[in-house]
Amino acid sequence: MSERVPASEFTKNFGRYRMLAQREAVAVSSHGQITGYFVGAHEYEELLKLKGNRRSFATADLSDERVKAITSSRMDRRHKTRKARLTGR
Repeated sequence: MSERVPASEFTKNFGRYRMLAQREAVAVSSHGQITGYFVGAHEYEELLKLKGNRRSFATADLSDERVKAITSSRMDRRHKTRKARLTGR
């Protein structure tokens, strides 16, 4: 759980929270609302890497072959209980 700190406290004791951010995110609040998080450089760089690896595709851009492969795919029978939960059967 990150420590929640008012912005005024954060600015007065920046050095303390800079050190704390190396271990965990520090939630910075203003007027009782969290306005941001202060995190260490390594954690931020990891976030950027994760965001860079995300990909999304519009279904309209899929080839007919891919659409057919997706629609004809079936769940492995080992997951029968999951299928029942998903389909209600």
